[in-house]
Amino acid sequence: MSQTVQPLLQVNHLRKNFGAIEAVKDVSFDIEPAEIVAIVGDNGAGKSTVAKMIAGAYRRDGGEMLWNSTPYDPTQPDDARAIGIETMYQDLALVNDLDAAGNIFLNREPMRRIFGVLPVLDRGQMRSRSADILRRVKIELPSYDRPVRQLSGGQRQAAALGRILLSDRARLIIMDEPTAALGVQEQRKVLDLISSLGEAGIAIMIISHNLEHVFSVSRRIVVLRGGRLAGVVKTAEVDRQHVVSLIVGGGA
Repeated sequence: MSQTVQPLLQVNHLRKNFGAIEAVKDVSFDIEPAEIVAIVGDNGAGKSTVAKMIAGAYRRDGGEMLWNSTPYDPTQPDDARAIGIETMYQDLALVNDLDAAGNIFLNREPMRRIFGVLPVLDRGQMRSRSADILRRVKIELPSYDRPVRQLSGGQRQAAALGRILLSDRARLIIMDEPTAALGVQEQRKVLDLISSLGEAGIAIMIISHNLEHVFSVSRRIVVLRGGRLAGVVKTAEVDRQHVVSLIVGGGA
């Protein structure tokens, strides 16, 4: 007899209005621990709005969210981070002139003292800890002291991820179009990274238009259409045409 897994996050009848526009209408789904769930749909389907409500960037106008079966009502992104929900947006929010280690430790830099008096950045510790953090999810960067503007798209993703993993509290990471604007090889590296995060016990909610990528990494797919839930399917039990049909309204 199989044991029921308690969801990490439950979203029940979520609703969001922007003035007279009902952007999200009665959306429900859940995410289990270490599960990779994809959110798909056309432009305007409500994907980013749902993600921002979970991340604390938007306040919900209806419905409820539960985190480990406890009511969860964030009023700001810090509320989400406090319980282990992190978000990686498309722009990654990196400081281009800082190196990878500097971005990972931004505003949390370790210090050491010269002659026991003068405080300076402990760059050696920043580089070694950055490498250790990313090694846990099977990532190696060619350099931790090169400005991130000189890194490839996938390497920049890794630096942004390292900042999230530094606190060692992330249990759910929301990724908004993580493979957009990347070359084929870089896309593959990011998909491998997502799989490694799941293997490391971190749940992932990935928002993507690329169904090939969705099918390669996700366990379940949540389909939104016009702000409503069109369906939740197990990736292994459907094909791409089935999901496209849900996206465009052709039926299950």
